[in-house]
Amino acid sequence: MISASAGKPRGVRNMKTSTTTGLAVAAVAAIAGGILALPSLLDHGEGAGEQRLGAEPATGRASAGQGKASPTAPAGAKPFTLVATGDIIPYPSIVQRAADDARGSGESHDFRKILAGVKPLVAAADLAVCHHEIPYGRPGGPYTGYPAFKAPHQLADALKDAGYDSCSTGSNHTLDDGYDGLVRTLEHLDRVGIKHVGSARSADEAKAPAVLSAGGAKVAQLDYTYGTNGIPLPAGKPWSVNLIDQNRIIADARAARAAGANVVVLSVHWGTEWQTAPDQQQRDLAQALTASRGPDGLPDIDLILGTHNHVPQPYEKINGTWVVFGMGDQIASFYEADKARGNMSSIPRFTFTPAAAHPGRWDVTKAEYLTQYSDMNPPFRVVCTSCASTDSGLGAAAKSAYSAVDKQVSEAVLSRGADKQGLERATR
Repeated sequence: MISASAGKPRGVRNMKTSTTTGLAVAAVAAIAGGILALPSLLDHGEGAGEQRLGAEPATGRASAGQGKASPTAPAGAKPFTLVATGDIIPYPSIVQRAADDARGSGESHDFRKILAGVKPLVAAADLAVCHHEIPYGRPGGPYTGYPAFKAPHQLADALKDAGYDSCSTGSNHTLDDGYDGLVRTLEHLDRVGIKHVGSARSADEAKAPAVLSAGGAKVAQLDYTYGTNGIPLPAGKPWSVNLIDQNRIIADARAARAAGANVVVLSVHWGTEWQTAPDQQQRDLAQALTASRGPDGLPDIDLILGTHNHVPQPYEKINGTWVVFGMGDQIASFYEADKARGNMSSIPRFTFTPAAAHPGRWDVTKAEYLTQYSDMNPPFRVVCTSCASTDSGLGAAAKSAYSAVDKQVSEAVLSRGADKQGLERATR
């Protein structure tokens, strides 16, 4: 059986996203032309056992008869919304911004103001999932950027404040500070009450997904990464980071169903950096995973959320299942002209509704996206750019700049025809 805490005591509500207004006309032209020259922020360079499914995954390779039929429909089943956001990568300039924002607070760093512009979207969802790309360093630092990141642990407090319920933690940077950094990161996520999956402190913790609850549904989140930048898995701890393996993913999804999950969401760190189009591995794996059916003939996986690419990638419904190939980076500060897209991302929002034809299952009945931007103009803030058109407090220059970002992200998101498959652009 699944043991999971209740979801957020909130539903979808009218959202008013605040955004920064200090964009100059020159910045508008720069963004519209694909150039970002902002010298002030340049970068060179609950306990774990309580948040997991109780049943162990089936061993061995996935097979057609593995697992059991979908669980019965719980009493009071109703629709719920899930939002997700992309890679969180606090480069040194962002860490410095958080230190500046914390002045006078008694804390060394405060990331809450950085995320305030998208907090209404995150907090209004019944479930919100982030991608925690990097590890936390020791208290007091040093905090480092590329190629081996270490960030202040106060980031966890800001993610909780924004309304995140769970974060995927498997990435190519998971072991940037070794196994100690991995453990430190999970301990701080536990401290603030954010669930996590993708990296682990024990074999038992690695065996099962994070479990969320919303609308009467038990939602299992899985997470895997393509690798760890050549850093070997810690000696004697082969379970510390989940690596992509098609058969394992299917087996884990079926095990989650057998343990009572009504919905299975897969987070996956994959693809080619700086490439808008999904690469062959992404396309092949997405095809195989969405085609996989359990013994009840229904999909093993209900939604795929991709990370890693640094730029927005397309959404596509494949074999009836939505695949977000890549959301892009939620928090980043790329200053090079050819990497300005790395500060842009999408926010998928899916509405799951109890499936009348299949009691115990939920189907995606509405698929939406919003656009997002790491605005490097001082003070550094993450803003909802698709919300700009409805923000009466935003100046004309900022609206124009954010509209340019919104257009560029939308072109990537819709580049494989998702709008013809029912995907809608949202503005709040």
